[in-house]
Amino acid sequence: MSQYELAQLNIATLKMPLEAPGMADFVNNLDRINALAEASEGFVWRLMGEGNDATSLRPFGDDVIVNMSVWKDVAALNTFVFKSGHVEIMRRRKEWFERMADAYMVLWWIPQGHRPNVEEAKAKLDHIRAFGATPEGFNFRNAFAAPDSKSAGTPIGFGDVCPV
Repeated sequence: MSQYELAQLNIATLKMPLEAPGMADFVNNLDRINALAEASEGFVWRLMGEGNDATSLRPFGDDVIVNMSVWKDVAALNTFVFKSGHVEIMRRRKEWFERMADAYMVLWWIPQGHRPNVEEAKAKLDHIRAFGATPEGFNFRNAFAAPDSKSAGTPIGFGDVCPV
């Protein structure tokens, strides 16, 4: 069993304030999607601000929301993101969020039991933006094995699994 867990950060630039009528479906599904994540195999932890989500936290700017969580491994997070009810919300992301030119998500390995803070996550996002996917910060398309695995630092392939 690995002594590492997978941290993930993703950010999104809002097209309108969360209170706007056009954001209602997104906001109204937050609790359901968060509960789905928490019930998913391999889920460990998620960042929360005021309330049951992290939408009150704005470390990347007033119009940017943040999501950060920890998972057992890349496969568990991949299953939740691309093979669960989460997909239906992802399919609609263009309704609510601006297209971002830079990387907006990053994955990285953390020691088991560590809970990343926003500053650590920002540094990992800056890393993938500057250097692309490396074992220090990567994405699903270019994921890397855990540091204590037999294939440490080796790319992990999922194929083209994104259904959205």
